[in-house]
Amino acid sequence: MEPDLFTAAAEERQEKDPAGSPLAVRMRPRTLDEVVGQQHLLKPGSPLRRLVGESARGPAGPSSVILWGPPGTGKTTLAYVVSKATDARFVELSAITAGVKEVRAVIDGARRATGGFGKETVLFLDEIHRFSKAQQDSLLPAVENRWVTLIAATTENPFFSVISPLLSRSLLLTLEPLTDDDLRGLLRRAVADERGLKGAVDLPEDTEDHLLRIAGGDARRALTALEAAAGAALDKGETQISLATLEETVDRAAVKYDRDGDQHYDVASALIKSIRGSDVDAALHYLARMIEAGEDPRFIARRLMISASEDIGLADPGALPIAVAAAQAVAMIGFPEAALTLSHATIALALAPKSNSATTAIGAALDDVRKGLAGPVPAHLRDGHYKGAAKLGHAQGYVYPHDLPEGIAPQQYAPDAIKDRRYYEPTRHGAEARYSDAVEWTRKHLGRKRD
Repeated sequence: MEPDLFTAAAEERQEKDPAGSPLAVRMRPRTLDEVVGQQHLLKPGSPLRRLVGESARGPAGPSSVILWGPPGTGKTTLAYVVSKATDARFVELSAITAGVKEVRAVIDGARRATGGFGKETVLFLDEIHRFSKAQQDSLLPAVENRWVTLIAATTENPFFSVISPLLSRSLLLTLEPLTDDDLRGLLRRAVADERGLKGAVDLPEDTEDHLLRIAGGDARRALTALEAAAGAALDKGETQISLATLEETVDRAAVKYDRDGDQHYDVASALIKSIRGSDVDAALHYLARMIEAGEDPRFIARRLMISASEDIGLADPGALPIAVAAAQAVAMIGFPEAALTLSHATIALALAPKSNSATTAIGAALDDVRKGLAGPVPAHLRDGHYKGAAKLGHAQGYVYPHDLPEGIAPQQYAPDAIKDRRYYEPTRHGAEARYSDAVEWTRKHLGRKRD
């Protein structure tokens, strides 16, 4: 018997006893219009709408697609909607349990269905990143010849986990983490809907906010926590899910943190000031509060990048590359694994030697420019590559530093108005000590005087 995403037996049981299915299953959308979020993928004429036959196919059939996104963003849900709406045969495989044998069986069945009954086949392959190269290769003839229309789902970057020939034969659709507004609408619908909790409990605003923090953009996690908390409340004879009941149920304390209010900025400020003060333990505490409150990991990573230049600078030139690498990693992996990367960067920055010389240097330079201390660029530094530049005296008398033994040309570089200004005042902290020596040596050889 061919594997099926939602077998007839399971569907029959769900129809007879919907309350016996998890809330996340009961609230699964039945049409694309009920899908929460991902509206950028559901516009008229989009590949997913073509898969369910919502636009004329004509000579251009539906494309195979690869759905890439974090857990709980709707990959399986979209496959379910397609399975309910399409006229094609719908077959499901999981890369966790299937192999080349199962793939070939589906392809053979698809060719028979097409030749014998003119019936197209849609194959949903979950966790495609778990397939080896050879297993993915076995899909190529079927996708290329459109014996099957493939819907593949993955939480891993497909450019690393899916072979190039399969990528080139499919459309890559990127699912975005669900927003708080998306999840809030889903929770309220689940509380009131006949398929959900049927209004048996109320969901106060503070409890709803904590559910959103727990969910972290994952619809399945939000509905699972809601169902557990609702059951606990009803067992107590309560008709309202209190924050205390939710905390008891999910074993996660509600962090007093408003991502749009003062706490957002206060905790972020405390994180940066703890890093600046080299208190690694306090910094990790504030980082944990931000993570537990569901803060956007990209926001945290941006703050760390700023800190690396503002408070560490040249005292540890490796700090900024660490912060930038952390930001790139966070953007690729998301929570929960991103917590490890953010911890890595926070510890490195907190324990690094500190210098704000880069911050004060650009601040002083900007202050002078804003005061009007600019003046013309010295003639010998101006561009001399265009015709007529020499007649204007541009680039005349410029000394090329590489032609000199020490690589330093003692000529005026700054405009007259600020020729003796010193913006950069290095510390002797960490690696910046060598910059301190270097800047004094170069200023001496340039003949710079103190202003």
